Amino acid sequence: MSSKIYVGNLPYSVTHISLKSNFAEFGEVASAKVMTDRDTGQSKGFGFVEMTSPEGAQAAITGLHGMSVDGRTITVSLARPREERGAAGASSSEGFRASNRPDVGYGTGGYGGGRY
Repeated sequence: MSSKIYVGNLPYSVTHISLKSNFAEFGEVASAKVMTDRDTGQSKGFGFVEMTSPEGAQAAITGLHGMSVDGRTITVSLARPREERGAAGASSSEGFRASNRPDVGYGTGGYGGGRY
């Protein structure tokens, strides 16, 4: 069992420090991070906590899932593995190519091609 926990529906007032302290009562916390918007720095309302033991992680999930924090019911569950994402703008392993699109090219309409 993994010891990485997803925490969702967090109030925007929750910080890394308060998140870590809330989970510390269930075991030793290796890390706690509230995800923030890159541009504004404001919380996105979710975060991740990594416990040092799977038993501590399960105890935290059982103890905190569904609790009310500042009027919001938080979701606490095991974190799913991160999915691989392609490079920005790439549509396949070969990258983006206009020739892969059936609606681009010369021929069936208008000035400069393309289907209309």
